[in-house]
Amino acid sequence: MHILHVYKDYAPIFGGIENHIRVLARAQAAQGHQATVLVTNPGGQPPQEDDAGVRVIRARRLATVASTPLSLDLPRRLARLQPDVTHLHFPYPVGELSQLGAGNQRPYVISYHSDVVRQQAILRFYGPFLRRVLRGAGRIIVSSAPYVQSSPWLRPYSDKCVVIPFGLDVERFAGARPLIPPAAVPTILFIGRHRYYKGVDDLIRAMARVPARLLIGGDGPERAEWERLVRQWDLYGRIQFLGDISDADLPAFFASGDIFALPANSRAEAFGIVLQEAMAAGLPCVTTELGTGTSWLVRDGKSGFVVPPHQPDRLAAALNHLLADPDLRTQMGQAGQRRARQEFTIPHMTAAIENVYRQLIDD
Repeated sequence: MHILHVYKDYAPIFGGIENHIRVLARAQAAQGHQATVLVTNPGGQPPQEDDAGVRVIRARRLATVASTPLSLDLPRRLARLQPDVTHLHFPYPVGELSQLGAGNQRPYVISYHSDVVRQQAILRFYGPFLRRVLRGAGRIIVSSAPYVQSSPWLRPYSDKCVVIPFGLDVERFAGARPLIPPAAVPTILFIGRHRYYKGVDDLIRAMARVPARLLIGGDGPERAEWERLVRQWDLYGRIQFLGDISDADLPAFFASGDIFALPANSRAEAFGIVLQEAMAAGLPCVTTELGTGTSWLVRDGKSGFVVPPHQPDRLAAALNHLLADPDLRTQMGQAGQRRARQEFTIPHMTAAIENVYRQLIDD
């Protein structure tokens, strides 16, 4: 089967969707499929290369507007390719419009990764086209059931939505040696891009009431503001910014903690792959209820706690509950790890997606 993935970026560009596409496409190539990825070129990357059996095509990029790379080359390249199925990764309007322009005779599925949250002005223009794209898709792949019901864009098409969570190599997160030496107090972890919707400002405020240290991995535009907040609350001795953590060091990073926290505050956090990784590492998790995948991944009272967003007091209470009960931490961590091994593997994901493709082709 020839499978064409379409998105704006691909590795080595860092991001959750980019990494997901790479994991999926590589697994499909390893199973004997012809896997092609069509993206734009940010500059400095080869226009075409082989990535572990995946043919990567990078179209010329004109400019980037509102986090959207513009390309006249991508539609031309997409029209020339003749896959058995095209797999669009939303949101990327250029890719979706290119698929519409290629004609309805080409079957396609959409992985709907997230609603458009901040670029509402663009959505007012793009909304009618988005409805056409969703209406024309043979199937819509969504990472969690709550997202279908909470998204105003997906609800009208819920009959064609298929829930398939992201897959990861769960075993690599078990049994790693800590990246950071232990401290005299327990350790809470966060890792991710430093963006407004991650809610780390609430986590920093909560730490004023939590007798632990906090290790923050990653980097991004909010880092300076979060560091200012740490100084304001006089927490610099207990909160440490580690910067970017390499993919190879991720298991060791998770092995350095006792609890993982993702206090996201917006639907921009559509799933939370990092929660899957923490669960695979055997960590209990504390996250927030957003109507997205966060509270679907972390089962409140079983693999961690789910609290309302924007409430540092509730966040601190959940963290302190876990800190006060080591047996509960172990119990919840093991429950999350069992679920990760049963439901969040790469073979589980790729088999489910291949089944979607075959249903579409057979229709």
